[in-house]
Amino acid sequence: MTTKSDVIVSDPELMGGTPVFRGTRVPIKNLIDYLEAGDSLDTFLDHFPSVTKQDAISVLELAKEMLITYAHPA
Repeated sequence: MTTKSDVIVSDPELMGGTPVFRGTRVPIKNLIDYLEAGDSLDTFLDHFPSVTKQDAISVLELAKEMLITYAHPA
């Protein structure tokens, strides 16, 4: 199982602490923005070649897990 620390890093000295894909300067938010705009994962990956497909999928899986875990009805 992939953990957040395997694919996401947040360091105050790197992009002011913005969460980025580990080993890159690509903010995680960029992936969400691309998908929200209707772009495909492949389009995102073409524009950010330093991000691997597996890392992008891992981030999406982590987001899904977090939503399922924290979106319980009151």
